[in-house]
Amino acid sequence: MTLLTKQTTTKKTLKQKMMSGALTGVLMTSLGVAAPMMALSQSATAAPADNLTAAKRLNKLLTNTKSMTANFSQTTKGASSGTFTGTMSVQRPNNFRWETKSPSQQLIVANGNSMWVYDKDLEQATKQNVDSQVGNTPALLLSGDPSQIDKNFKITQPYDNKNYYVLYPKSDSASFKSLSMSFSGGKPVMMVLNDSLGQTTSIKFSSIKLNPSVSSSQFKFTPPKGVDVINQ
Repeated sequence: MTLLTKQTTTKKTLKQKMMSGALTGVLMTSLGVAAPMMALSQSATAAPADNLTAAKRLNKLLTNTKSMTANFSQTTKGASSGTFTGTMSVQRPNNFRWETKSPSQQLIVANGNSMWVYDKDLEQATKQNVDSQVGNTPALLLSGDPSQIDKNFKITQPYDNKNYYVLYPKSDSASFKSLSMSFSGGKPVMMVLNDSLGQTTSIKFSSIKLNPSVSSSQFKFTPPKGVDVINQ
């Protein structure tokens, strides 16, 4: 690819990258939550669970999710709007793969020690060191240690009889406000995130497989030849 062609491609894909939140935002950085639409149909008089009960219930659901594969549809509304689709897989502890296939292609792979973000259109791969526990991030929920979640989040369950949870980070340095998850049949089916800039990101999972065997190769990445590699 010539420099001119690459610059032109960069301009075209930067907007797409912003619209997708680079997808790193969904997994590793500043995101939060608004209530999933499915929760809005519930009775306003339904009693919430107390925080301790909510934490135990969510911990049990996540503990039962040792691995997961699914398709996803991610829609962001706000300054950077757009819809992206792809596939994902996670496996405890601290392994995940998030691959956007349309309308642009991006791959995020993490194994607890490092995380790769590969933009095919930009011919660029960024490598980051990550804390093994991931910390106050959404990735902690699906790939981290469930027993540590209540140390990082205040966990609420707005409806005592519904597997819908809203989490608020305890750290003052967290850049997201809250994070919600909805479950059906013991499977996480939806996450809705709302960042501090007022953007709302909804992630719906489909074709979910709970606790499948996932090859370790899914969580490894080698940059293709000719790709610019950036170490952070």
